[in-house]
Amino acid sequence: MKITDLLTKGTIKLDLQSTQKADTIEEMVSILDGAGKLSDREAYKKAIQAREDQTTTGIGEGIAIPHAKTEAVKEPAIAFGRSAQGLDYESLDGQPAHLVFMIAATAGANDTHLKALSRLSMLLLKEEVKQGLLDAKSPDEVLALISHFEDEKEKEEAAENEANNVASGEDQETDVNAAIAPTGKVLAVTGCPTGIAHTYMAADALKNKAKEMNIDIKVETNGSDGAKNVLTAADIEQAVAIIVAADTKVEMDRFQGKHVIEVPVTDGIRKTEQLINRAIEQDAPIYRGSGSSKTDDGEESSGGKGRSGIYKHLMNGVSNMLPFIVGGGILIAASFAFEDQLTGERSPLGDILSMIGGEAFFLIVPVLAAFIAMSIADRPGFMPGMVGGLMAANGEAGFLGGIIAGFLAGYIVVGLKALFKNLPAILNGLKPVLIYPLLGVLATGLIMYLAIQPLSALNQGVINWLGGLGTGNLALLGILLGGMMAVDMGGPINKAAYAFALAVAADGQFGPQAAVMAGGMVPPLGLALATTFFKRKFNDQERKTGFSAYFLGAFFITEGAIPFAAADPLRVIPSAVVGSAIAGGMTLWFDLALRAPHGGIFVFATLEDGLISVLLYTLAIAVGAVVTAIMVGLLKKPIEQK
Repeated sequence: MKITDLLTKGTIKLDLQSTQKADTIEEMVSILDGAGKLSDREAYKKAIQAREDQTTTGIGEGIAIPHAKTEAVKEPAIAFGRSAQGLDYESLDGQPAHLVFMIAATAGANDTHLKALSRLSMLLLKEEVKQGLLDAKSPDEVLALISHFEDEKEKEEAAENEANNVASGEDQETDVNAAIAPTGKVLAVTGCPTGIAHTYMAADALKNKAKEMNIDIKVETNGSDGAKNVLTAADIEQAVAIIVAADTKVEMDRFQGKHVIEVPVTDGIRKTEQLINRAIEQDAPIYRGSGSSKTDDGEESSGGKGRSGIYKHLMNGVSNMLPFIVGGGILIAASFAFEDQLTGERSPLGDILSMIGGEAFFLIVPVLAAFIAMSIADRPGFMPGMVGGLMAANGEAGFLGGIIAGFLAGYIVVGLKALFKNLPAILNGLKPVLIYPLLGVLATGLIMYLAIQPLSALNQGVINWLGGLGTGNLALLGILLGGMMAVDMGGPINKAAYAFALAVAADGQFGPQAAVMAGGMVPPLGLALATTFFKRKFNDQERKTGFSAYFLGAFFITEGAIPFAAADPLRVIPSAVVGSAIAGGMTLWFDLALRAPHGGIFVFATLEDGLISVLLYTLAIAVGAVVTAIMVGLLKKPIEQK
């Protein structure tokens, strides 16, 4: 489909009367509605305004591109309006807008429509196109101009694709050399909330400027039809820096350890040279991720092994459910402050806090499953995963049931994508809105229905096992969990202990959560104490780092000990593990339970049983930190003073 199939004489107005943004939107909506392109004028106008509330679509250089993707659109269309005197559209550069293109996309717009809409955005970057639109005397001239440049653009794209096909064949023969000698490529990701206009304008602007500057670049677009030209693990490995020009969520953890520049999508259109220069000079901080993103290779995540597959999918679910545990746990703990200690009755405020926290807790398993499935199968996996997780929660299959529901839904949708890959292009729009959700939730629901009872029994068995542990065995569990938190300080072993604690917390067992936080706080606190009381064992830089480690440890940021562990792993890591294991063991020996899984000293108040628990918990962490500090002080050799 071409742009001129969406932009017609009936949707072109060369003499806009409006001078202000709100009036211009009203006038442009009227053009589309008058041409019969809208099924609900007011709903479409609200969708346009909602997009403007996020970021103005007045991109500068005299251009505004208001756009919306909504069910209020009867058929995809483009309206063009021109103002000779210019109008105040609140543009990013403060200049008046002369050219206004309003894009109307249906909720189920297919690839053909979206490509035409995005191609318009790219054409507007050309100075000769803008000037031609300003000079056009009639709608016919506008259509002829756009048709001419669109034909040229299609030829350019065809030539690029042919060149890329040739290059990909050559790359297969030189992959080994490329891995040894990185090319220094600049990478970029672009995305806007609706994924129609700005996403592709920013991508094209970056590619054009990089070509001018003779810079090798690859740009991933996160548009409304999903991620395209996805950055692979090999791309990221070779990159000097990554530009993320987006106003929407981008999978960031794959960029861990790389210089990452994060800016609004409009900067990708207007500040291209500046961004590329910053990337080449690595003028950006190194990104430190949480290890919870999609897989790195392939257009869409489809599973895998180890940290690049199953591990990342699981961590994506865990990281997204974490806010529900934190918020819900703190509110439930706060509700006890409004409870009469003699009668056990709560005040109305206490009941409200408990109710809100309980609702947040109920969503833990559905959210876990939904985001695992989304990590595997992208957006189409979200709904089947959510429903499967809800079935697990209602069936008391708990955390384990949620994990299984998430992976089940994700891989079912991946299978559906493969099954319907060769569906006629005209039916592509049905995939995300009908085929994937309907068949995905049906298959997931049927399997989960059959699996609920055994999963529930297994989950209850784990809870009963924890509840039946005596004091000695609880202490051993605390020693294990606490020590695991210090082994790799944020790595897979650390996260495995943390995930286990979250799992049993979702089913009402909060003791392991307390042991895990204590174990995670000890390493940075212990190293901070060591730099204070054994100064001769550390250089100036390490002593300065030690001061900041006090704060990092207090806030439960275990990674604060990594600089010390990296510099002297054979002495620091065993010392940290021993201290963390002692803290974890003491925590469960005292039978402490913590409702909030993150926040350090800020969430000590959520410990059950009040002040005595806070004092015992502080004691456990202090003992662990002191043991770590003493071991480090005894094992490390003094730094030779100059």
